[in-house]
Amino acid sequence: MSSKDNPPLTLECLQNAVSGRAAAFRCRATLQPAGGEGDKVFPPTYAGAAYASEKRRIPGCDEPVDCVLLDSVQSQANRMEEALQQAVDDGRLTLPVIEVDFTPFFPGNDQAEEMRLLDPVGRITSLQAPHRIADAILRDSMLGDKPFRDSEEGKRLGMVGSSDATVLFELCPTALLLGMWDSTGPKGGLGAKFERAIVSEIVGINAVYGIKTSSRIDPLQIMKDAGPLYDSQDESGVGWTLDESAARKEKKKPVVLGKDGRPSEANHGNIVPSLSDRDRQTGEYVNGGVTVASAEQIIVLSLPALRRLQFPVDGKCTTERDNAARTVIAALGLCAAALADDAGLDLRSRCLLYPDQDLTWTLLDRKSGGDFTLSADDAIELFNKAVAAATKADLPWREEPLVLIPSEQLVELVVKSQELAIKQKSEGGDE
Repeated sequence: MSSKDNPPLTLECLQNAVSGRAAAFRCRATLQPAGGEGDKVFPPTYAGAAYASEKRRIPGCDEPVDCVLLDSVQSQANRMEEALQQAVDDGRLTLPVIEVDFTPFFPGNDQAEEMRLLDPVGRITSLQAPHRIADAILRDSMLGDKPFRDSEEGKRLGMVGSSDATVLFELCPTALLLGMWDSTGPKGGLGAKFERAIVSEIVGINAVYGIKTSSRIDPLQIMKDAGPLYDSQDESGVGWTLDESAARKEKKKPVVLGKDGRPSEANHGNIVPSLSDRDRQTGEYVNGGVTVASAEQIIVLSLPALRRLQFPVDGKCTTERDNAARTVIAALGLCAAALADDAGLDLRSRCLLYPDQDLTWTLLDRKSGGDFTLSADDAIELFNKAVAAATKADLPWREEPLVLIPSEQLVELVVKSQELAIKQKSEGGDE
């Protein structure tokens, strides 16, 4: 049965899956490069400029197959949050978030001359902060006249756990979906931990490693021996000069630009065509991209992980309320995945993937499993219905963001960091 023939996922089906004994909702999608089969894609690089390569057992293959990671679980979580944030910004979705408003401190280019040197910082939400509601950006901001974690709302966070997740449901439900560790809070490493309830990963299968080429033709045809260029900090703003007498001096000697003063130090001149470097141990080329037989995205939403969560109100839990909250988190996960799929899989430069068909979800239930389709619009509608049912069960749900203001210390740190970056750039630094 094709994805178009699958029934839609209803709220009743989702509620039954959450409250029953189903294991998970699973989605496996086959992807191809946008350029077509055999087109090269570029995986992310890790320490040592290496790809995350490994052998995996693939259905239908007798021997392990060479695979390469194209998008990690962490990166996929960030893409889901980005898609949720975009839906919130577009007015398609109402979701509890906490935001830190930096705009009064970074007003933009219409202000004083010294402020124009600083990159504007707008609003940062719990969907954008790396550690969600437990992030240091929120911790170091103010709610009213108190640091966030010392406010009434912040103090409640110190009491959360799997047996009392109501505060997170009210303020930051994505922390219950994508995981959280409150390691920067008052309890340090003993702070509350929540596992990821949804994981997604994209892997290239049967990977063959390629060669990366580089070259540049300079329309000015500046020769490499046209230098030396000297470091200059004159008012022209160019940053270099051919005039030795106008060069910046150290110990009374003119300072050449970069390592040897060649025009290439100022990004002028041709780049000789070259191949990517070889790994010293294997002799294979690195950073040259890969071709893959196919790519596969695997998404798993764990229902047992949600069933561990309880949501007391006024100190009391009920089965109805717990299942209503769990259903909202499950619907949020399906919605996040559908919105991320709707946004497309342009993972990075030269790594645009395209799915063969719409996302199809399989309910892993030994008694009443099946396949379902869920578009982004349908996922939003399903989520809204789940939220409506939860609010009827007296669960708290914020429709307006909880707005914090960055502390003076945090603003000072951001300003100093930007000023340092500007200084290093003007001096040719790359830290």
